[in-house]
Parts: sequence; C-alpha cells; structure tokens
Amino acid sequence: MYLYDHLLQRAAENKPVRVGLIGAGKFGSMFLSQVPTTPALSVSVIADLYPDRARAACEAVGWPESLIAATNFTDDAGAMMTSGAVDVVVEATGTPVTGIRHARQAIQNGLHIVMVNVEADVLAGAALAAEARQAGVVYSMAYGDQPALTIEMIDWARATGFEVVAAGKGTKYLPSYHSSTPDTVWDHYGLTAAEAHACLLYTSPSPRDATLSRMPSSA
Repeated sequence: MYLYDHLLQRAAENKPVRVGLIGAGKFGSMFLSQVPTTPALSVSVIADLYPDRARAACEAVGWPESLIAATNFTDDAGAMMTSGAVDVVVEATGTPVTGIRHARQAIQNGLHIVMVNVEADVLAGAALAAEARQAGVVYSMAYGDQPALTIEMIDWARATGFEVVAAGKGTKYLPSYHSSTPDTVWDHYGLTAAEAHACLLYTSPSPRDATLSRMPSSA
C-alpha cells in the first residue's frame, strides 16, 4: 500500500496523524504549506520561541482562518510533548543542542520524531536512533530533505548491484569550489584542518554518548 493510500484510510477512519511542529522558520513554513492539502495530517500544536511569528507563517503559506484557530501556538515545546495532543514531533529549529534535547524528550514521551534539524542529526543521530528503537518509537530524517534523499539513492544503488564508494550532499555551486581538494575544503566553511579534526574527535562515539548522558531531558 502506498503512503497516499495509508493517509486516505486514516482519513476515512477519522484517525489523523497528529503532528507537533517545533520551529516555524523556513523549513517549518514549507512543511506547513502542505498541511491543508494533505489528507489525515493534522498539525495540532506549533511550538516556536515567537508564537505570533508562527501564526504569521501559517497565514503566509495560505492556511485558512479556521485551521489557524484550531491550532495551538506555544513557546513551550516541553509542554507540547507532554500534552497528549501529538503523535509525531517534527523538529525544525536548526539548533543542534536544542534539537537533541527535543528529540530525547519526544522519545521519552513515546512520540515519534522526524528530525529536520540536520545539524542535530549529524552530531548525535546514531545515538538518538538507537535510543528511539529501544523505546519502541521511530526516529527519522525528513523525506525530501537532502540527507534522506542521499540515503535513498545509496539504497537504490546497492539494491541494483552497484558498490557505493562515496556519497554526500551538494553544496553551493561556486567556481572557486571546482578545484577544491581534501586539503583545502575546510577553508570554504571557515574551518582550519585542525579545527575540523577537533570536531571529529568531539563527535566520536564515546564522547558523544557521554555528552548526551549529561544533557537535561526537559525542553
């Protein structure tokens, strides 16, 4: 059965997927623009540091007044995840530490998590996915975003019989990047080779897990 068929079935059974969105910025707004036309998808709560901005984002992407009135806007993501009003949390803040904290709180409350926050996933995605599996919930990247599409292409290539020797995401298409090498790549991102190496050491499995264990679980 296809995804659309699943959604139609949930709509017929009046069992919408109740979503709590954290962060109504650029990506959050793109997601919100699809909500009115997606069957069985209900964004019941939107958490943003500036609830009025989130409400304005909904207006800007064409939400009808009735839908806006039926949505709870809050600046307290933690309260959203303990409210019982959501089944899935979409984390779209773009802030690594905040994203990790939100993901862990969602998992602890038995909520599935869609991690739009690529920065958080790069830092601790493997640990969060393992924690989610242990709790019996789903930790997922956002389909349509570059990391998820990269994984899809890798899976297709391997299933077709190809050996994948390298994979990655695109970046800015600037002429100065054409001659970039592993020795010069970090300059384009404002890092020295030593700083990049230090980041790699910081995010290795043992230090990362230790960092996660010290993080507070509240939003």
